[in-house]
Amino acid sequence: MIFIFVDTAIIKIKAGDGGDGKVSFHREKYIASGGPDGGDGGKGGDVLFVANCNLSALSDFRYKKIFQAEDGQNGKSGRSSGKSAKDLVIYVPNGTILKDLKNGKILADICKNTPQIIAKGGRGGFGNSHFATATRQAPRFAKPGLAGEEMEIQLELKLLADVGIIGYPNVGKSTLISVVSHAKPLIANYHFTTLVPVLGVVKFRDDFSFVIADIPGLIKGAAKGAGLGHQFLRHIERCRLFLHMVDISGSEGRDPKDDFETINNELCEFNNNLSKKFMLVVGNKCDLASKEKIEDFKQYVQKLGYEFFPISAATHQNMDELLRRISELLQKLPPICQYASAPSDEFETLNNNHEISITKKGNIYFVEGDWLIHILKSVNLEDYESLKYFQNIMIKYSVASALKNAGIRDGDIVDIYGVKFDFVS
Repeated sequence: MIFIFVDTAIIKIKAGDGGDGKVSFHREKYIASGGPDGGDGGKGGDVLFVANCNLSALSDFRYKKIFQAEDGQNGKSGRSSGKSAKDLVIYVPNGTILKDLKNGKILADICKNTPQIIAKGGRGGFGNSHFATATRQAPRFAKPGLAGEEMEIQLELKLLADVGIIGYPNVGKSTLISVVSHAKPLIANYHFTTLVPVLGVVKFRDDFSFVIADIPGLIKGAAKGAGLGHQFLRHIERCRLFLHMVDISGSEGRDPKDDFETINNELCEFNNNLSKKFMLVVGNKCDLASKEKIEDFKQYVQKLGYEFFPISAATHQNMDELLRRISELLQKLPPICQYASAPSDEFETLNNNHEISITKKGNIYFVEGDWLIHILKSVNLEDYESLKYFQNIMIKYSVASALKNAGIRDGDIVDIYGVKFDFVS
């Protein structure tokens, strides 16, 4: 069985619509006019996202692309409200970022088990019992439920790890993580043995532990898509500390100084902020290198301002010293970064967006707006009180004033999705 690591996905989510209010009148023996008793519609289900630590990739979203919550039930007679729908909970790996595909803004950074509402269900509509007044005792209209929010979102997984091991392929990154943690990556003597990021938990002392990630090998041009680095560079953006590993022995015929410079350049090209991360330089395979070569490379990186640790992952040489320094730094460095979501009021929804468009053809003014469709559902065109209610809505949400600004005159025809009437100012 081949495991395909999926760390990006695009899905469509739709919250449930609110149930419609009920038009109903009380009927009982010996009571001629019981009055309106239509109940309210139930609220539509929200769409929530929750982090699940048992998930490590977005594979579940590779084929299923549409997620829709249930609609609220319609209101009933006897002032009985419709049942609100259950929320739809979508589980994603810890560290998943949700973005609005339309504008690229961050909706949420799912880093905790706390559910986050991304799409809100529509509010249920009022039954006709709400519209009874002293002068309107038998309203024959009710409000429809509002539509639930819907959007296309991009899911992007950025692993949560305190320490990220970076470097060329086959320098010993997988061996290191297998030695310091219980992770069991595939280890072999060829390039790109590691095809997906591997996480491991390091317990240095009884009271301190941290998460370390083995990032698939980077090569020259990784930021532009060469090798596997372009696909996985995003997973080191959250890391608090980098271990930049080089093969100090030069066993594959490469100069460790050139390797070091190349990888650093790729990090800067992908995201300049990565160059500001705290970095320790690890010279692996020091058991195969001469003392002169180790000393020369040490002086080279120290002149650049980095700390250097010669180790041998295969023989566990100097491992305790490296882990001790990592633990000291992690207790001082800032926590794993989380991405701030855009303010919720920046996202227009059907529930608060009352925009319209007006098109004139002859003496007919065509008015369109998604919210108007739901208003028309509540209007009884044969009932005077219902039409009066509709007229008040047109005034309240500036439809009448917009028509006047468009040049309409008394007697001209207004067409709202096939419903036509003469305009009267």
